[in-house]
Amino acid sequence: MKYRKFGKLDYQISVLGFGCMRLPTRDNKPMSGDIDEKESVRLIRSAIDRGVNYVDTAYPYHNGNSEIVTGKALGDGYRGKVKLATKSPLWFVTAPNDFDKFLNEQLKKLQTDHIDFYLLHGLDKKKWEKTVLKFGLLKKAEAAIADGRISHLGFSFHDDHKSFQPIVDGYDRWDFCQIQYNYMDTENQAGTEGLRYAAAKGLAVIVMEPLLGGRLAAPPQEVMKMFEKYGTKRSPAQWALQWVWNQPGVTSLLSGMNSMKQIDENLQTAELLSIQPLLPEDLKLIERVRATFLKRAAVPCTKCGYCLPCPQGVDIPGVLELYNNGVIYDDMAISRFIYNRFFPENERANSCTECGQCEEKCPQGIKPGKLMRTIHEKLK
Repeated sequence: MKYRKFGKLDYQISVLGFGCMRLPTRDNKPMSGDIDEKESVRLIRSAIDRGVNYVDTAYPYHNGNSEIVTGKALGDGYRGKVKLATKSPLWFVTAPNDFDKFLNEQLKKLQTDHIDFYLLHGLDKKKWEKTVLKFGLLKKAEAAIADGRISHLGFSFHDDHKSFQPIVDGYDRWDFCQIQYNYMDTENQAGTEGLRYAAAKGLAVIVMEPLLGGRLAAPPQEVMKMFEKYGTKRSPAQWALQWVWNQPGVTSLLSGMNSMKQIDENLQTAELLSIQPLLPEDLKLIERVRATFLKRAAVPCTKCGYCLPCPQGVDIPGVLELYNNGVIYDDMAISRFIYNRFFPENERANSCTECGQCEEKCPQGIKPGKLMRTIHEKLK
């Protein structure tokens, strides 16, 4: 296992962290609450025995059961071998005292008296202003640090880049942040610009979704052939992980490993960091792969937002992006899950009345109104 310094802290973190959002389940439904506890404990402990020293979970993962199983996995002395990270469920926080209520509940579920790295979960502009600042949660977190329930404070992020920098700059005691990042998300959310900004400020940067929910591990056939024809042989997952590790500013990445095969391959990939680092021509291959993915998009939307606001409230760029992602990665299931789980009903495609206002504003000549009914049928 390889290790890197954790931002400004005197701590070396394994470049591979264990993410507990996709533990094996007995009903074979990804991320369901029916976790295969025995197998999950075996996998987590195996990874720790082989050098992984950072374990990440969160309050809502596996319908609230991930923290419970993670706590059991860290019994029998394993808690002392790792740094444990979990997250405050901000969408449930409606009053200042909710912060402590959830934190204390999490400590019990995790069977520990302290959390090493505590994150404000899923920060965006709205949660930062309307929850964190409004309810004084930074002061609440500082009090929890003072009494020993938390060691270090950070945040995970899901918004556009223009919202990222104000959050980084909005508090001078952040120790780390967690961002979605992979070779397809260089300009989405925090992106490369946000990664480098946070690292320059001294924050450790933990990367989530390095395989984009598994999509980069099982690419469409035309992308797979590009990897197979290339001189250096790596699996698509190995290419994706090494690309992330190759980026300046990345401290560690999280992988939701739900089989021993995945653990074996990811550990092997981590070992390749010094043995077989990415070369300039390798990075050019990834750029060609990225371009090939993007060419598969069904709708040429650039997310410029000129089509907004929609009179009916439809999130036109968001809907088009979800649909495009399903086509690009040949996996509509993840897009369908996000659409039905996270999109408010009034923002979905079926709210469209085909009024035509968006068509008049779109610089790409897209006619969203003509697409929305079909897209809704694909995503519902």
